[in-house]
Amino acid sequence: ASGVTDDRILAAMNRVPREQFVPEAKRSIAYLGDDLCVKEASDGQPGRFLMDPRVLGKLMELASLSSSDLVLDIGPATGYSTALLADLTDTVVAIECDSDLAEKASATLLDLSVDNAAVIEGSLPEGNTKQGPFDVIFLNGSVPFVPSELLDQLKEGGRLVGVVREGNVGKARVYVKSGAQSTHWDGFEAGIHPLPGFEVAETFTF
Repeated sequence: ASGVTDDRILAAMNRVPREQFVPEAKRSIAYLGDDLCVKEASDGQPGRFLMDPRVLGKLMELASLSSSDLVLDIGPATGYSTALLADLTDTVVAIECDSDLAEKASATLLDLSVDNAAVIEGSLPEGNTKQGPFDVIFLNGSVPFVPSELLDQLKEGGRLVGVVREGNVGKARVYVKSGAQSTHWDGFEAGIHPLPGFEVAETFTF
């Protein structure tokens, strides 16, 4: 996890076996510094990836995670990010749009005795209004924009962290809820694979 300096995140990465969340044929390359495909594109659906562990760790640093946080994990695919967040915070609700991946994530979390996280099948851009509001919302991939529906699910002072694509450049961005508004600032540049569903949702912002 090059570039990650938070000892708590590094310790969590040592405790959570990333190889358990990747297809068996790819377990030998589970820790390579790149996004890792966990489901190939098919039937018009994009491929799904686990984020480069270095980018994942640095994004988690930007989230300023606390052991008391309630976290919404958006698009975890096989659930590696969910397990890490569960190690670092109080409770994690994960939303996954792919039923097969949601099932795999739930099974792996159960195998690893992660009892403070739940994976729910649902629309990624819509988040989860029933379980919120959240201290932290974590996006597991790049998006062209952040829907107001997600920002509305933050507690006062809550943080949404993800990579926002502007043209060909992706930037790690932190949104902080303040009253009815939110402020944001950019961190490092990152080229990671997109989350599905957000391109469609963008057509409804007019």
